[in-house]
Amino acid sequence: MSKTRVVEHTLSNGLKIICEHAPEAKSVGIGFFVQTGSRDETRKESGVSHFLEHMLFKGTPRRSALDLTFDMGNIGAQSNAYTSEENTVYYASVLPEYRENMQEILCDMLRPSLDAQEFDTEKNVILEEIALYQDRPQFYLFDNATTHFFGGHPAGNSVLGSNESIKALTRDEMKDYFDRRYAPNNMVFVCAGKIDPDAVIRQAEELCGSWTRFDTPRERPSLVTTAREKIFTKPNIQQSHVLLLADGPSAQDEERYALSLLSMILGDSTGSRMYYELVQTGIAESAGCDTDERDAVGDFYAYAVTEPDQIDRVSGIMRSIISSPGKFTEADLNRAKTKSISRIVASGELPMGRLMALGNEWLYRGEISNLQQLIADIKAVTVNDIHRALERYSLSVLSEYRLIPESAAA
Repeated sequence: MSKTRVVEHTLSNGLKIICEHAPEAKSVGIGFFVQTGSRDETRKESGVSHFLEHMLFKGTPRRSALDLTFDMGNIGAQSNAYTSEENTVYYASVLPEYRENMQEILCDMLRPSLDAQEFDTEKNVILEEIALYQDRPQFYLFDNATTHFFGGHPAGNSVLGSNESIKALTRDEMKDYFDRRYAPNNMVFVCAGKIDPDAVIRQAEELCGSWTRFDTPRERPSLVTTAREKIFTKPNIQQSHVLLLADGPSAQDEERYALSLLSMILGDSTGSRMYYELVQTGIAESAGCDTDERDAVGDFYAYAVTEPDQIDRVSGIMRSIISSPGKFTEADLNRAKTKSISRIVASGELPMGRLMALGNEWLYRGEISNLQQLIADIKAVTVNDIHRALERYSLSVLSEYRLIPESAAA
């Protein structure tokens, strides 16, 4: 039986290429992972990473925006992109016979024309998107609370930016940002599924080999947090939202597996301490916790939605659960491992899932993602490992953020 094979190669300009050939796969996942996001922006250019992501679909010197849409649609590509605080990713899923076409399109997109007219048109789309997300209570709370929690650290920069920063942004400022951040040595190109790795690498050499290498430093200042509190209000919402934040593991920390499993024990949506004490009892509509692992920093958070007159009670229960994180059994840990591994395997069965795992693993840790090793690492976590992780991340310093109806604040 044919086995999955991983091939990696680095072009002379520093562009990293990772190919995972899975002979039994029925599709191909393909994409560029660029190590740039809102944390790499100046205050003046807040939101430019996300805006630029949109602009890469708006034309190149060789293709108009309509041409890009037609060419991807013509091969049945399922394409998209996303921007986070840390990275910007452009990806697609295609049938194996169209891998070469999609690779050429993506490589072309990574050299955008940044047309001034398209820029002005898309600016209105970005402003509408900001308004849309600001109307969503969960996004509004997380976006504002994270900025407050990180207290000026670049990891807390808003991905969307503000109305003011987007309105003031110029096309030339975006071009300057692109020229500073989109270096080939600041990217990894990944292809997973039924592919010929040698052919992928040859095409990458041909299409990307002339891209110029340059330095793209990222600031990674240390983070020291203190307990903070803030209440936000919004009109026209009926429920209240509460978010607790504490220092957590970074994407590079060894403790990330232990604390991720602990978050499932405390607040997973399919059965956990928070689920049984808050959701099943009807006190909260939803409740849970998780880790948010970023480049050199991270946080551990708990979030719940409830009725305004229950928010103090819900917050107290959440704090009680987090203040005794070591209160769990071996059986609790084993259930968390089973759930975690099941989700990883389900995602890893598809080329698109492997694409994301390979790209993110390389950006954060400079390693090739190995599904079996990841499963082994999770299985290896012990109760003592979690207790040792809690010695470093005690979860004892909690910041609390609330979003309540404007009427409830009166």
